[in-house]
Amino acid sequence: MFVTVLMAQARAADVRTVDRELGRWVSGLDANAVPLPEVLNLFEVYMSVARWAQTAMTLLAPRVEEAETWKRAGHRSAAEHLAVVAGTSVSVARAMLETSKQVAALPATADAMRAGRLSPAKAEAIASAATVAPEAEESLLSKADAPLAVVRDECLRAKAVDRDAAHARIRRDRFAREYTDSEGAWNFVARGTPEDGARFRFAHQPIVDEMFKKARREDRKETREAYAFDAFIELAHRAAAPEAGNTSKSSPRFMTLIRADLEALRRGWVEGDEVCEIAGLGPIPVATARDLLGDAVLKLVITKGVDVINVTHLGRSATAAQQAALWWQSPTCTAEECTRTRRLENDHEIGWAETRRTRVDELDPLCTHEHSLKTNHGWALVAGTGRRPFVPPDDPRHPKYRDPPDP
Repeated sequence: MFVTVLMAQARAADVRTVDRELGRWVSGLDANAVPLPEVLNLFEVYMSVARWAQTAMTLLAPRVEEAETWKRAGHRSAAEHLAVVAGTSVSVARAMLETSKQVAALPATADAMRAGRLSPAKAEAIASAATVAPEAEESLLSKADAPLAVVRDECLRAKAVDRDAAHARIRRDRFAREYTDSEGAWNFVARGTPEDGARFRFAHQPIVDEMFKKARREDRKETREAYAFDAFIELAHRAAAPEAGNTSKSSPRFMTLIRADLEALRRGWVEGDEVCEIAGLGPIPVATARDLLGDAVLKLVITKGVDVINVTHLGRSATAAQQAALWWQSPTCTAEECTRTRRLENDHEIGWAETRRTRVDELDPLCTHEHSLKTNHGWALVAGTGRRPFVPPDDPRHPKYRDPPDP
């Protein structure tokens, strides 16, 4: 065991040396100084370096999960911890972790990765397929040099040999995800069974045709993908609209929160540090905010609105006005490293059972995971206001930390 530890430490030292050297090379890289006949060769070398590094991370990922450092760091999963360390999304880290577990049971695929034959994307596709159809592993690896699209098609065919099992797996793994990308655009991605797709098409396709014909009448020409998106949103609008002939009070088409500066709303555009956004989704033009105000039920929070910061409420939950103020102040989880904006829970800085009051300046919105850590495991936000570190009980910054007794 001692010899194994020493060897591992030596390998880590070697890799750190390579890391330092690579950092030195890249920091001094002037792309414009590389002769054009040599640039592709240099690009391929760096791609090879990236592939080796990705292979090593994939092979190491299960051990990171086994070490459970992610629990001690307060993350809800190893994938979330890996995402923070790697600076990537949780979905990407989760896929790498899943691939690494599959590769552990596929020695031939692992050997191909160590030999540098598989890019991360090809390794993920082959490992997934070979886990479902182990007899296809050798055949799939023989096509490793083919383009990624070809490898993926072969992997899908291998997984679909048992159609019933494939269908059950697709149904089990169905998902619909939404997220806001780095430009501020809303994205929606879904995956499910073919019959689910058929049901969606049955309702969606006629609206696509409507959008296309309307655009032609108005002499507008856009891509079919644009009409498909418009039809997707129109489908949601129609689903939320009251039924024809229904005279009962209908629910709002949608409810959301706009955070906007009053001056920007009056002027028609934002300037400087002014804000105009849908909380939790991203910035929008002032004109869009004005349109939404006439088209939806909104809680509009403006910087010159009613001051509810010092209002005391004797109930446990925040009032509507207090909640609106909290959304304005803290649209994300208060824990510094957390970026969640949905399903936040208002945490009383001092327990309500002790104070019997609810004040905005004594509430910290926390995501369900961070709130559970505080309630069940003693974690806490460090002293202060706004977004700040969230630490375990043994962290010296913890509000209730006490120095351990002298030995």
